[in-house]
Parts: sequence; structure tokens; C-alpha cells
Amino acid sequence: MKTHLGNLNWRYATKRFDENKKISAEDLSALKEAVRLSASSYGLQPYHVLVIENEKVKEQLREAAYNQPQLTESSQVFVFASYTEVKEEYIQDYMKNVAETRGVDLADLEGYANMIKGASMTLPQDQQAVWTAKQAYIALGFLLNAAATLKIDACPMEGYNGEEFDKILGLKEKGLTTAVIATVGYRSEEDATQNNKKVRKSTEDLFINI
Repeated sequence: MKTHLGNLNWRYATKRFDENKKISAEDLSALKEAVRLSASSYGLQPYHVLVIENEKVKEQLREAAYNQPQLTESSQVFVFASYTEVKEEYIQDYMKNVAETRGVDLADLEGYANMIKGASMTLPQDQQAVWTAKQAYIALGFLLNAAATLKIDACPMEGYNGEEFDKILGLKEKGLTTAVIATVGYRSEEDATQNNKKVRKSTEDLFINI
């Protein structure tokens, strides 16, 4: 646990990356697997994750992110794209996955499927979009945690034009929208913010014991 907490103290929202240092295929695969294993409501994972390496696309995204250098200096850009609404086909596909993975009859999952549909599809569409975006943020947390464990730098980001991101990445026609992004790679020696002390609430201020 001390090692894990030390990794979390080591990490920070990296502002400048060393563009000459790239994440290995093995470590990138580990980051993806950590995101894949993320918790989500019902296990539904109502999002897709785009991993951007193409330099031309990264340049376009940088322009849509108010010219923040992380977009082009980082090794990869993770774009967490959540569903704009919850459709029955998504839930049915998930039920098929459950049945195949656990070796159960799909018909036996009908009650579970109807429960998920009742809890999610009956929400107004704007609330559905909020709910799916929350699930994407949980996956972001898994990425940041895994990156810290591997001593890979990361920067979670909300400072971008979402409509432009969706347009560049062709998300709207796929029923998706950009929920949050994270750039990953290795910190530049020129990034002065790496020397800043981490500022957080104290344990006494943050937690309320009941």
C-alpha cells in the first residue's frame, strides 16, 4: 500500500510532455486493460475509448483544445466517448456478453435486462447522457491509477471544445460524444509544475465519519 500511495503522490497533471519519449506497446496494452477492467454501473460500460496516436489528428485536437501542448507532445490521447443515449440494443449486446462469458442461458437474464432498461432508458435523454458520462469518468480514474503504477505521466483534461472533438473524431454519427480526455506519456524536464507540492484537503477536512 505504501508503494501505491507513493505512486499517487508522484503523479500530477502533467502540463508538458517529452514528445521524444513514447509509451511502449506493452505498457500501452496494460493501460488499455486497466480501462477495460473499470467498474461501471451494471457493468454496462456505456462508452468507447479512442486512443489517438495519429499526429495529424492530434494537431486537429490541439486546435480544438485551445492550443494546449499536451495534445501533441503526449505519446497518446485517450478520448472517453460516452453514449448520448441508452438504447435497447446496447443492453441486449451486454446481456449476450454476460451469457457467453458466464455460460448461462440468455433467457435467464431477461429480468436483469429489464431492470437495467427500466433504470436507464426511462430517464430523459439529457439525463441518460449525464449518466453515461459519469461512467466514463470512472474509467478515467482507472487509467490515471494504472498510469501512476507504471510511472507513466498523465493529464486528465476538460479544457476543449467538445463539439469540435466530436466532429473531428466522427462521434455524433456513432451515437457518442466526448465526455473527458486524458493525455499520457512522460513528463518534460521543462515542465516546472512537476516540482509543485501536491495540494489536497487534509484527511480531517475531507472525510466525515458518521
